[in-house]
Amino acid sequence: MIDNYTQDEEVPVFQSILQMIDTLNTEAACREYLEAIRWGGEPCCAHCGHCHTGHYKLKQRGIFKGLYKCRTCRRRFTVTVGTMFEGSHIPLRKWFTAIYLFASHKKGISSLQLHRDLNITQKTAWFMLSRIRNSFSDRSSQKMDGVVQVDETYVGGRNANKAKPKQEKGTQGRSTKSKTVVFGLLSDGQVKTEIVPNTRGRTLKGVINDTVEEGSTVVSDGWVGYKGLHRMYQHRVIDHSKGSFMQDGYHTNSIEGFWSLLKRGIFGIYHVASAKHLQLYCDEFAYRYNTRHMPDGVRFILSLQGATHRLQYQELTA
Repeated sequence: MIDNYTQDEEVPVFQSILQMIDTLNTEAACREYLEAIRWGGEPCCAHCGHCHTGHYKLKQRGIFKGLYKCRTCRRRFTVTVGTMFEGSHIPLRKWFTAIYLFASHKKGISSLQLHRDLNITQKTAWFMLSRIRNSFSDRSSQKMDGVVQVDETYVGGRNANKAKPKQEKGTQGRSTKSKTVVFGLLSDGQVKTEIVPNTRGRTLKGVINDTVEEGSTVVSDGWVGYKGLHRMYQHRVIDHSKGSFMQDGYHTNSIEGFWSLLKRGIFGIYHVASAKHLQLYCDEFAYRYNTRHMPDGVRFILSLQGATHRLQYQELTA
C-alpha cells in the first residue's frame, strides 16, 4: 500500500512542472536531486550496500559527474545503478519531465504524445512509459482489513468496432469470452488490482484470501462466485439485480468509480491495451488513485523513490 510521504527539508517539492524544469535545468542538478532523494547526503554503494560520505569521487577530465568508487568493495557506482534509469541513454531531464507528466495527468499520457513533447522516438517513449508503469506496481504483501469492496470488470475491444467476420456473440458482462477480467479490491481509499483468468468462485475467493485479512468485512454484488465468503469474512451482498445499490451503509460504489477512471483512461488516452501489458496499466491507475490526495510535487518525489526496478526491453517484449 502507499505510505504517507514525510517531507525532507533538503528536497524541494515543486509546485508545477514549470518550476521543476526551471530548477532542474541541467543533468548535474537532476543527478544531485536524485541523490538527495535516494541517499539523503550519504552515498550508498549499489553493490555492497555500504553507505558513507567518504566514498571516492572519480573525475572525468577533471570534472565530477556522479561516478563513485566504494571504499569497501572498490566497485564503481552512480545514483542511477539499481534504478529504472540505469543504462539509459536518455538524459535525466527528459526522464524527470516524463515522470512528472505521467504521474500528474489523471488519465495518463500516451507514447505518441510523449514522443512529441520530449522530441524522442515513439518506441523510446513507449519503453520509458513501460518502465515508469512498472515502478508504480504495488509489490507490498500487506493485507487489507476493515471494510473491503470487491468487484470485477472486463477490458477489451468493443464488438461494434470490429469487422463483421470478427464480431462475436456474448461480449457483454460476465458472459464475455473475448475480454480480459480485472479483479479489484478497495479498502480505506486504497485499491489493488489483479488480472484473473475467470470469475469463478475458486479464482475470486483465492485472490480475496491472499489479499484480505480473515474476519474483515467484504462487500460485493450478488455474483455467485462470491458465495461462501461468510466462512472467513463478514460478507455483505449488494444485490444490484434488485435495484439495490446500498444496504446498511455498505456499497460498492467506490470500486466501481475506480473502474470508470481506468476505462476512460484506456479508451480515451491509450485506446487499446493488450492483455499482456494490461496489469501494468492497471497498476498505473491504481497508483494515481491511491495517491490522489497528494500534491503533484510530492507524488513526483514518491515516484523517484519507487524507481528501484530496471525493466529490461527483452523482458517487456518477451
